[in-house]
Amino acid sequence: MNWIQGLLIAAVVLLLFYLLRSRTNAKTRAWVKVGYLLFVVTAVYAILRPDDTTVVANWLGVARGADLIGYVLIIVFIFTTMSTYMRFRDLELKYARLARAVALQNAREPGSEAP
Repeated sequence: MNWIQGLLIAAVVLLLFYLLRSRTNAKTRAWVKVGYLLFVVTAVYAILRPDDTTVVANWLGVARGADLIGYVLIIVFIFTTMSTYMRFRDLELKYARLARAVALQNAREPGSEAP
């Protein structure tokens, strides 16, 4: 196994552990925004200087810059998918709690007449 493959696998595993942790604090949200900004800046640079991606890929032991971009996009896709899943899961839990609270608030004793 090439060392870049090990690095990519480690990145995927670290992203998984990161996303499974509580993501509700402001520090975590700030790091996500910084990571997104770095991704956008790097993408613009790769568009403006496509030959440089091949140079960086060769430094990392990848044959072509397009392959390196593909690997990075796979990691970004996994992060985005897991982040969206976690966010929806949190929202579903909040909606369930809200529905329970409303149901308990409007509960009537058995046998009492409806208004």
